[in-house]
Amino acid sequence: MISLPANTLLMCLRWFAVLSAAALAVAATRPHYGGTLRVEVAESIETADPPQIGPGMADLGGAFSVTRWEGGHAAVYSAGESAEGGRPFLDSVEIQMGRALRDQAIDLETGKADLVELGLAEIRRPAPARKIWNTAPVRLIALSFAPRVTDERVREALALSVDRGAIHSVLLQRQGEISGGLLPQWISGYAFLFSTAADPARARSIVSGLPPQARAVTLSFEDPWLRPMAERIALNARDAGLSVSTAGSNPAADVRLLEVRITASDPSVALARTAATLGLAEPPRADSPEALFTAERALLEGFRVVPLFHLPYFYGVSSRVRGGPGITPLGEWRFENLWLEGSRP
Repeated sequence: MISLPANTLLMCLRWFAVLSAAALAVAATRPHYGGTLRVEVAESIETADPPQIGPGMADLGGAFSVTRWEGGHAAVYSAGESAEGGRPFLDSVEIQMGRALRDQAIDLETGKADLVELGLAEIRRPAPARKIWNTAPVRLIALSFAPRVTDERVREALALSVDRGAIHSVLLQRQGEISGGLLPQWISGYAFLFSTAADPARARSIVSGLPPQARAVTLSFEDPWLRPMAERIALNARDAGLSVSTAGSNPAADVRLLEVRITASDPSVALARTAATLGLAEPPRADSPEALFTAERALLEGFRVVPLFHLPYFYGVSSRVRGGPGITPLGEWRFENLWLEGSRP
């Protein structure tokens, strides 16, 4: 039997503990094959067949293929064995649709979901066991006037009355960007050239020249989370002399507060798609920043659409999800390089 001095034995035990911890750390960060990523989203896609293109759950980057589709409720995507770039680490992705943001946050906290959407209220709540992934600012929040609002003075007065700074600081908690352009700064490079300053004095001057019946405006909001913003905009407009009433989704409203997703990083393509979604004229193809700026400025003349903010999407991610982030700046899902801690090696 070999006898070692006590101090030598103690040193050996310490080194053994260090090496064991290092080995465990390497094992924990090494990609594992297997497991199912559980995802929840607020959107409900009601189609009988799964969508073939678009961000989110279209094709998951081509690395997964849909194996079960329950329109409006659930979907399962399985890993492609011959996917370009190699088989994903995950076996499958299960998606639950139509989940309220609050319910998603609870499911993430209780371990029922691995990746969920988060609203502004949810990201402010402390949750040390999660990570947050976010996109670039690709959610355009804007006011869009109905065609029947033909008096440009009404549209301009409402546009000038909105205090974007206060809304951004208080309601949005400084998330995203204040914007006066359809495209965010990171895509166009010139969004800062569009004015975002409120001018209540000018708005009151315009309203003073309107007949009383033209000063009544109905404002609807497309999603419940936009209600506080709609109410603040209505308050700003009332300070300018407009009589504004707010309501949820209302096809008969004079102006809508809505959200539009930017779906392309090419500025010209992004502008064309955004204009089409908002019902604006198709802009000419622009091959230079100057031409693109001119095209976008033309779309905004007349205040048919009033851009307000660009916000990112936020996702809460379980601590057992490794790799990533699995979200591109545009909000496309890229799960092929994710794996789950505790899945089979």
